[in-house]
Amino acid sequence: MSKVALELCINGERHEVLTEPHRTLLDVLRVDLGLTGTKENCLEAECGVCTVLLDGRAVNSCIVLAVQCRGRAVLTIEGVAEHGALHPIQQAFIDHGAVQCGYCIPGMILSAKAFLEERPGATEAEVREMLAGNLCRCTGYQKIADAVVAAGRAVAAGR
Repeated sequence: MSKVALELCINGERHEVLTEPHRTLLDVLRVDLGLTGTKENCLEAECGVCTVLLDGRAVNSCIVLAVQCRGRAVLTIEGVAEHGALHPIQQAFIDHGAVQCGYCIPGMILSAKAFLEERPGATEAEVREMLAGNLCRCTGYQKIADAVVAAGRAVAAGR
């Protein structure tokens, strides 16, 4: 099968990849670029563990073709912290004990980041609705919801 040359902007950095046109963004991130913070699970856009931001919007990278990302900005969990400082969402997850095994957390954080940029003052009910696309087997979601609500307050306050 013929390969295509792609220039991708991942976490603000340009990456050149030579890949088959049928490969997903998830596969290219993990295998070609070594960005393993984006997790692989269902491969059917059902669980949310592969969530990344594409032009600021949360997407399931398991169903997005890498070639669709040409000329677009991709943010993975590796790019959320800036200048060595955790993003308020990451800090809120730590502060509220919202991390258990950690497998779903990168997707949760990225989903929350996109959501809170549009709705920083979101209520717990709105946060729970947003989190419905991200599955976690370790928790009852209360600490995660608390963390996202608290992060929203921090984002709204400009921290």
